[in-house]
Amino acid sequence: MSKNNNLVYDVQDRPPLSKIFIFGFQQLLAIMAATIAVPSIIGLPMQIPAALLGAGIGTIVYLLFTKGKSPVFLGSSFAFLSSLGVALAYGYLGIIVGSLFAGSVYVVLAVIIKFVGTDWVAKLMPPVIIGPTVAIIGLSLAGNAMGDIVSLSGAIIDGVLSPAKVNGVWVNIHGEYNLVALFCGLVTFFTVVIFSTQKRFKMMKLIPFVLGIAAGYIVATIFTGIGYATKTNYLMIVDWTPLIRNFEEVTVTSFLDYPHFALIEAIKEGSSLTGAGVAEVAIAFLPVAFVVFAEHIADHKNLGSIIGKDLVGKEPGLSRTLLGDGVGSMVGTVFGICPNTTYGESVGCVAITKNASIVSIWMAAGMCIVLSFLKPIMCVLQTIPSSVMGGVCLTLYGFIAVSGLKMIKDVDLNDNHNLFVVSAILIAGIGGLSIQIPYAVAGNGAVSKVITVTSIATALILGIVTNVILTAVEKSKLGQAAEGEAEVEAKEEATEDSEESALEDSKN
Repeated sequence: MSKNNNLVYDVQDRPPLSKIFIFGFQQLLAIMAATIAVPSIIGLPMQIPAALLGAGIGTIVYLLFTKGKSPVFLGSSFAFLSSLGVALAYGYLGIIVGSLFAGSVYVVLAVIIKFVGTDWVAKLMPPVIIGPTVAIIGLSLAGNAMGDIVSLSGAIIDGVLSPAKVNGVWVNIHGEYNLVALFCGLVTFFTVVIFSTQKRFKMMKLIPFVLGIAAGYIVATIFTGIGYATKTNYLMIVDWTPLIRNFEEVTVTSFLDYPHFALIEAIKEGSSLTGAGVAEVAIAFLPVAFVVFAEHIADHKNLGSIIGKDLVGKEPGLSRTLLGDGVGSMVGTVFGICPNTTYGESVGCVAITKNASIVSIWMAAGMCIVLSFLKPIMCVLQTIPSSVMGGVCLTLYGFIAVSGLKMIKDVDLNDNHNLFVVSAILIAGIGGLSIQIPYAVAGNGAVSKVITVTSIATALILGIVTNVILTAVEKSKLGQAAEGEAEVEAKEEATEDSEESALEDSKN
């Protein structure tokens, strides 16, 4: 057991083999919801196994580059959602090329930092900027978590139980407010909270997310069973569509199937990417990559504060974490489907469980790869109700937000400079301010295509600009004050010289 920052397992500690599997599975559960959401949002839900495969491979690449010293998992990045929408117009090859552009930004920055150092990064993004940025990463996700925690998953449609087929099409209802779903989510939440804080059962304190999801799933299953028996929509919390659909026709692929990752799909499609298309994809990905660079720093500052190590300035150092993230994202996309990034959910899992063992991250990465080939298990994971995952995210996102606020505890908020920087980031981020950059115009003169910079990235940019402007103004005022003082001193010296000269003349 480590005494460093009250960690139960430090980064290089190796838990007993019997525990490593469940620790890895817990990390998997923590990152799974967000990782599989990205392919669904961009219209590629069939690529969920590929997303997990890419996340697992990308994480292994990251761990190798960082020499196993940074315990965080890489998953599908939400920052590139708008960029992926542009790339999809050119098929899977467009996604791969976009990921290569984004990853190359990280590689170039890593090389620059290797030779120049990180002092300029610390000046550009001090705690007054990094702290509130980390906070809004958690706070901006709050709406998603609370939307999930009250969502219904199954229902009766036109008198037919859902999940089921209606006119040959699988149907289902999601997103309706449901008090029973909220109850299941709160069961999950309080199970996580109770087992995280109790001191009697040490092993259970290390796996609160596994226990919380299990408890919430069991309660949801009971309500869903009653709902099926009584044909009551309101009680159908669990959506078993993935399992039912998988075993509709039992074949070998019902049990074992390979993820249809981007490289294979691109080869099947053939090339539809022109030179103009490459330029369009570059415009979509490059600006976002620079912004995700800042989020990368925020994640590692946050993780470093949790494990008591300087991951940015010392070991493994920002150059290595950037290389790991960039190359891991490129490889993860080629053998997956989406660009990856370090996950706040993974950092939150480390913070809550006090388990920073790098072995747990290795295990989670390995599980992602293996499970992406095991169809039934993938289907079971997809049946975890959104309300149950919302209960988990209530804790994870909260820890991310609080850890960011802790970073500014030593910042003097009585100083208007700091106050304006922090308030700009928090309000812009929570309010959802985004930047939409037009890059194509239709024949009628209207903007037809835009690149959207996310609210977190926009808030970060606003904070940096505010800090730079205020610092420049203060330096200018200090310079003017110094010049004024110098003039006064010069006048006083001249006056003293003239008085002394006059005195000498009178004596003579």
